[in-house]
Amino acid sequence: MPRSPLALAALATVAIPGLDAFDVRRPRDSGGDVDTAVVIDATRHRWIVRAPVSPAGGAALEAEVGLLELLAEQIDAGALPFGVPRVAGFAHLPEGGRAVVHAELPGRPLRLETLPPGPGLAASLGRALAALHELPTSVVENAGLPAYDAEAYRQRRMAEVDEAARTGHVPVRLLRRWEAALENVAVWRFRPTVVHGDLTIENVLVADGGVSAILGWGEAKVADPADDLAWLMVAAPHDAAESVMEAYQLRRTELLDPHLTERAYLAGELALARWLLYGVRSNDDEIVADAVQMLDDLDASSASDDVAEGDDPDLVPASAFDRHAGDVVPRFSFRDTF
Repeated sequence: MPRSPLALAALATVAIPGLDAFDVRRPRDSGGDVDTAVVIDATRHRWIVRAPVSPAGGAALEAEVGLLELLAEQIDAGALPFGVPRVAGFAHLPEGGRAVVHAELPGRPLRLETLPPGPGLAASLGRALAALHELPTSVVENAGLPAYDAEAYRQRRMAEVDEAARTGHVPVRLLRRWEAALENVAVWRFRPTVVHGDLTIENVLVADGGVSAILGWGEAKVADPADDLAWLMVAAPHDAAESVMEAYQLRRTELLDPHLTERAYLAGELALARWLLYGVRSNDDEIVADAVQMLDDLDASSASDDVAEGDDPDLVPASAFDRHAGDVVPRFSFRDTF
């Protein structure tokens, strides 16, 4: 059973001696392998307490804590222009593992659907992602998190498409285009980078016209930087996405990845296949039906784009997935799919 907010508040007072808990609330996106609560102390400071609910959740939380310590070093060295959670204390759990407490970071969740183009917030987001992708990969590797080379990552994506195909729920036209894109080795010649892996509007905080903090580092890895750009292609207005990418490219030192945007669009489409697989693996018929509907919509949209624009049907049409951005983002987190 999930821990109650009061139980989590009690853990926070153990983790931070002297903390006088005044109020406690359950965040909107709480769930999964970690129980989470927001504890407000008597001075109105807000603290986040997280406690694993399973051994797997505990291992993942410990790996994330290790990564956060390394990221904090990068921030202090000036390599990252945004904040990350900094652990203020731990509370050991009777069943094993530790609860983790950190101060709530300032800022509000990014509203990507209303992101304005230009040199303000969009450019700040582009620079933030570029700085993340410029970090040495040892930051993630030293935290014991996964690291993939380009070919291994392509093979991983191919395996996911094969598994999705076996469900019988993916339209043949989509499968053909995905397989063609994945078999085009030239598209997959990229330098792996540090990747957040779960960039959603809840995990990017903004304040004073720029990105103030990035949360939710449990899915970080060394992989394809296009994964962190997929959500932008899905949900941001086209002109705002262009501003993000312009600032991103100016900040990156890797200038030999002509297929980055193409892979980002593909990653956005493949997120629907992974949403389908998540529903199948969890025996959730509602999720499966939702994924099937979105895949059918994407297939129909892609077909109309191919006819209207005369595109090669084996290429990913940029506008096809954009058209369903508003449907996709509120329904599921990329945490469930990547």
